[in-house]
Order: sequence, then C-alpha cells, then structure tokens
Amino acid sequence: MIRVNNRDFPWEPGMTVQDVMNRKNFTWPKIIVKVNGHHVEEEHFPTTVVNDGDDVQMLHLLAGG
Repeated sequence: MIRVNNRDFPWEPGMTVQDVMNRKNFTWPKIIVKVNGHHVEEEHFPTTVVNDGDDVQMLHLLAGG
C-alpha cells in the first residue's frame, strides 16, 4: 500500500510515478510530483519507481487571473 495525496492506494511491484498517474487518470498538463518529499521531474515519471509504503504527492497547478 502507498499513500497518494494522503489516501491509501494499492501498490504493485515495479510501479512507477507514471503508472500511478495513469491509474488515477491524472492527465493535467501541469503537475508537481513528490515521492517521500523529493521532487520528481516530469521526464523521470516513467522511470521513477514507487516502493511499498511510499508517500506520493501529486499537485495540479492552476493559473488564474
């Protein structure tokens, strides 16, 4: 089990940040991701492995005027 945005989420071996985003249907054009408090750059989403027990934060950036 991992935590995604402070909620339990099922974990699978080999799961990446991109896998989590796909399963959550997160398709926002601007998103900030942190795994255990460490920022993950967008180009590393497909290769950054999420381990059992990790805390993942995915924040959608909005602009307004």
